[in-house]
Amino acid sequence: MRGLRILGLKVDVDTRRGMEEGVPSLLETLAAHGVPATFFLSFGPDNSGKAICQLLRNPRFLGKMLRTNAPGLYGFRTALYGTLLPAPRIASALPSLCRTIEEKGHEVEFHAWDHRTWQDALPGKGAGWIREWFARGVASYEECLGHRPRAFGAPAWLLTEEAVGVLREFPWEYLSCTRASAPFFLEGTGLVEVPSDLPCLEEVGGKRGVPRILAALDSGGMHVLPVHAEAEGGIWRNAFVEILDGARDLGYGIFPLSRIASLFRAASPPSRRFRSGLLPGRAVPCAI
Repeated sequence: MRGLRILGLKVDVDTRRGMEEGVPSLLETLAAHGVPATFFLSFGPDNSGKAICQLLRNPRFLGKMLRTNAPGLYGFRTALYGTLLPAPRIASALPSLCRTIEEKGHEVEFHAWDHRTWQDALPGKGAGWIREWFARGVASYEECLGHRPRAFGAPAWLLTEEAVGVLREFPWEYLSCTRASAPFFLEGTGLVEVPSDLPCLEEVGGKRGVPRILAALDSGGMHVLPVHAEAEGGIWRNAFVEILDGARDLGYGIFPLSRIASLFRAASPPSRRFRSGLLPGRAVPCAI
């Protein structure tokens, strides 16, 4: 892969606000730059308000919320969904917008049914719960888009061995579930893992972190940038534009993740199990 300069944009949509406001904003930005992205959508309830449990249990999570201006990113109503306000459905409530993403030339893949519960409670869940979570989410995806998803991107880049076991039961073409520094075949699945190897804006201080992301691109190669509809489609839209402009100036072509998965697969990366680690700027460990 020496000499290649290829960038993938992995857009996670975690909340109703991200779907309703962030996705249309991102579609405008991507159209203005003439580049594709791969959107990983959450289809079930927006239980974001239940993050209060993390605030009480994990001081690092509170620090992250303050550091990233969470109220500006997610909004007041989002902070109450699933607690004082009912949890609205996310992508499944907006099927026409799901189809619009594809009509605009982008990919749509499966991210979550209930994002918050996976993020907060997955380590304590057995195969039965995980299987039902996938079944509901994939069925909702198919209802909205009329075809099966090709890929799964784990919420918060969180995996367990139980989850990997259930993953084998679904016909994915590739995975994008980790923050590893290089691609690998996820042991036990036979699937290539396309990791988000670059930091996201939330981890590097928003707009102030743009130079750090561009510096990571300077040496070339194939990379995947994690993008959040709530952030790059909201208060950090201008920072995202800076990254796109900087990647262009560095000579990068922007490919959908399905194409990057094919290139990684052809390069025959090693097979291994996922590991867990706490990355700089994150509040909880993720799969690497």
